[in-house]
Amino acid sequence: MKAQDLDLMELVEFSDGRIDLHGRRLTLHSSDVFGQFRKDLVQMAGVDAARRALTRFGYFWGQADAAAMKRIFEWDSLEEWLKAGPRMHALQGVAQAAVKTLDVDEATGRFRMEVTWRGSVEAEEQKMALGRAAAPMCWTTTGYASGYASFCMGRPVYFIERKCRMKGDRFCSAEGRDQASWGKAIESHIVHFQADDIRGHVLRLTRELKEKMKEMARQRRRIERLEHGAVATPVEVHSAAYRRVLDMATRVARYDVSVVLFGESGSGKEVLARHIHRMSPRSKGPFVTVNCGAIPETLLESELFGHKAGAFTGAVGDRVGLFEEAEGGAIFLDEIGDISPAMQTKLLRTLQEKEVVRVGENRPRRVDMRVLAATHRDIRQAVRDGTFREDLYYRLGVVEIETPPLRARREDIVSLARHFVAKTAKRFALPNLRLDATALDAMIAYDWPGNVRELENVVERAAALSRDGVIRPADLPFARARRDAHGVVGAQTLKDVEHRHIRDVLASVNGSRTRAAKALGIGQATLWRKLKANPAIEY
Repeated sequence: MKAQDLDLMELVEFSDGRIDLHGRRLTLHSSDVFGQFRKDLVQMAGVDAARRALTRFGYFWGQADAAAMKRIFEWDSLEEWLKAGPRMHALQGVAQAAVKTLDVDEATGRFRMEVTWRGSVEAEEQKMALGRAAAPMCWTTTGYASGYASFCMGRPVYFIERKCRMKGDRFCSAEGRDQASWGKAIESHIVHFQADDIRGHVLRLTRELKEKMKEMARQRRRIERLEHGAVATPVEVHSAAYRRVLDMATRVARYDVSVVLFGESGSGKEVLARHIHRMSPRSKGPFVTVNCGAIPETLLESELFGHKAGAFTGAVGDRVGLFEEAEGGAIFLDEIGDISPAMQTKLLRTLQEKEVVRVGENRPRRVDMRVLAATHRDIRQAVRDGTFREDLYYRLGVVEIETPPLRARREDIVSLARHFVAKTAKRFALPNLRLDATALDAMIAYDWPGNVRELENVVERAAALSRDGVIRPADLPFARARRDAHGVVGAQTLKDVEHRHIRDVLASVNGSRTRAAKALGIGQATLWRKLKANPAIEY
């Protein structure tokens, strides 16, 4: 971290009745009120006592800020940590602080800094309350600089004000040195800094603040868990991996930005997209889905953008495209990684200009919709390979969310299976359909290459084949095991399990390779290669 990068809005949290600097409570005060306090302090206690009190006040303030900067940030160097003191003075409205020179040797403890303060609020307070002065009077400011540098160096550092607006100078300035470098010149000033163990007190407070911040973090996590529970999802989520995904989707839902969902086929990208839409301000608008990989390119343009009557053979009437149908809502572009370069260019224009041109027309039409996209492909690699436009990738992927495969969220398998059993029972009119406990173990142990989509299809198949409405391991294609002569379950290789499962899925769909590939969550080409490599599993 560099001192110049400090930003007030990133440091301080403002809320009703509280201003907080990462666990340290702050308050605002008026400079004229503090000026009156300074006047009363001088009149009641005398100049020396007032100077000592205000210097010690600034010293403690500086020590506390130095401790906070160390607690919050990792600094590039000791010099940057030291420069953060004047920067904090500027952010807090004390003065326009600038470091003129800085020479520090951490090994020997040598320190020298020159700093200027333009527009010092303390000088204005003094002028308002007591008028001009013969000597510099920015006591709190010099105390702050001394306390801050002393904490950073781990040894006494003292600043002495050289110029001050209160005695007619154009700006205030001070020089700071370690005690040894000052020599006898500092002796008359040290008395104003003397106090009990301020550094030790600050360190104790810092430790307490760290514990407080840990407790606040624990409270935030508890609140997040409660918020997760409040999010409307059809299935209970138990895995930390999917909780993080769901939390990110919920947070981004409220903002009208494009989102790209990455993940394996069947991992639930469309379900997550629908969740984002449901939680968004556009939830009352339509949610239009289109599988870009399933529509021939010659028809995809017409599907997305619409067409004018006579634009091509078969276009007997005007047709509204899916972008226009999504007006006021969202459009979900599934398998966006499969579209051609020409379609990428047209899609980019729509996203940039928020308008579409129907096939056969020249007139652009304004559209107002949110774009959610998904793909199982590695678009980042496609961008590097030059097969996917980089500008379209960044336009689509304002936010990227990766859905984990089912094998990475095994804690959710049971709740998903029960959800699909309830859904299938309603669909098939099987009110007594249920899972046998032994089937759950088999489901949890399986790797689910087809992910959630495969799980749903397995439940449907098992329900259809079950004789008494109870789904047992024997009804699960991947859970069948061979028994040896002693009745012991024989081990099966992963390839054996895969071959048997593909064969059973093909049987359940009457040999339809298209339906089998969809149920398995793989492409038809992948299924064809597996069948070609293993003729024994051909249906």
